[in-house]
Amino acid sequence: MSTTKHIAVLPGDGIGPEVTAQAIQVLQAVCDRFGHTFTYRYADVGAIAIERHGDPLPEATLDTCLGADAILFGAIGHPRFDNDPSAPVRPEQGLLRLRKSLGLFANIRPVTLYPSLLHLSPLKEEKVRGVDFVIYRELTGGIYFGDKGQTPNGAYDHCVYTAAEIDRISRLAFEHARRRRNKVTLVDKANVLETSRLWRKVVTALAASDYPDVTLDWMYVDNAAMQIIQFPAAFDVVLTENMFGDILSDEASVLAGSLGMLPSASVGEKTALFEPIHGSYPQAAGQDIANPVAAILSAAMMLEHFGLAEEAATVREAVQATLEAGIATADLQTGKASRCSEVGQAVAGMILTPVEVIEN
Repeated sequence: MSTTKHIAVLPGDGIGPEVTAQAIQVLQAVCDRFGHTFTYRYADVGAIAIERHGDPLPEATLDTCLGADAILFGAIGHPRFDNDPSAPVRPEQGLLRLRKSLGLFANIRPVTLYPSLLHLSPLKEEKVRGVDFVIYRELTGGIYFGDKGQTPNGAYDHCVYTAAEIDRISRLAFEHARRRRNKVTLVDKANVLETSRLWRKVVTALAASDYPDVTLDWMYVDNAAMQIIQFPAAFDVVLTENMFGDILSDEASVLAGSLGMLPSASVGEKTALFEPIHGSYPQAAGQDIANPVAAILSAAMMLEHFGLAEEAATVREAVQATLEAGIATADLQTGKASRCSEVGQAVAGMILTPVEVIEN
C-alpha cells in the first residue's frame, strides 16, 4: 500500500550534507520501487545555523521538525567551536535543545557487524563474529540535564531521574527484546548511585509484572565496558541511563571497525529523529570521501519506524550487497576506495535492481 510521509532534513555541518544526500537518494529508490511518496523540508542546525541565524536551533527549524513525520539528521560541529571551550553558543546546544523540545527520550543504537568487514574490527574475528546487539540509552534525563554550576572552590552536576522516565524507555527496550532474542541487560552502578538503585527497582518490577518472558540480567557499568570488549556477542538489548549509554555506545561503535557504519534513532512520544553516530568530520567536508552507510542505515531505521519493515530490510540487504561487491569508502579499506556518492548510487541501484547477497 502506498505511503506518504513528510520528512524534515537537517544536514548540519561538515560531512553531514554529503552523507544525508546519499540517504535521501536511497529513500527515493525505495519510493520508486514500492510506490511511496516522501517529501523533504530542509532546515539549519548546529554551526551553520549559528553562522546564518545566530542560533544553533532556530525556531523555524524546530517548527519544521514539529510538522514532520520524522527527522533525518546529518551531523553537527565545527573546529572553531571545538577549540574554544569558552564559546557562549555552541553547535551541540542545538542538538540537546532539539532532543528536549521534541521529547526524544530514547536513543537506539544497533551494533551489527557485516561478515565481509570483520577483519576491520580491532578485536579478533572470532570475538566479533555474530555480534548483533542494540543499546537503549535514556536521552533527556540524568546528569546531562540536571542542575549544574560552579562555586568559588568547586563545581557540581546533579543527576536526577524519575520512575516515569525509567519506565517509558524500559518498555521500549523490553518490547524490542521480544522481537529479538528475549534478553535485556540493565547497565547501572547500583552499588554506588541512588539513581541507579531506582533504575534497578523500576526495571526489575516492570520485568516481573509485564515481561516475564524476557530474561533480565544486571551489570555494573565498569563490568559492562569490559564485557563489550571481551564477549560482545553475548549481548542482545542493553538498557541504561544517559551518560553510561553515551560512553558505552561509543565504545561499542569501535567493534564495527568504522564510525561510518553505525546508525541511530532517537524516539519520543510524538516524533523520531534518525542520524549516523559519527561526528561532522570537518577535515573531509566537501571531498566526497565520507562513508554514507551509517546515514543510509539510519534511513532504514526511519522506514522501520514508519512501519515499512520490508522496505527497511531491502535497504539493509542493499547495503550488504554493496559491501560484498567491494564498493566502499576508504575507511573500510576494501580494495579500491569508492566515493561517498558512488556508495550511495550503488545502494540505490541495488534497491532498484536487487542482487543475491552471499552469506559468509
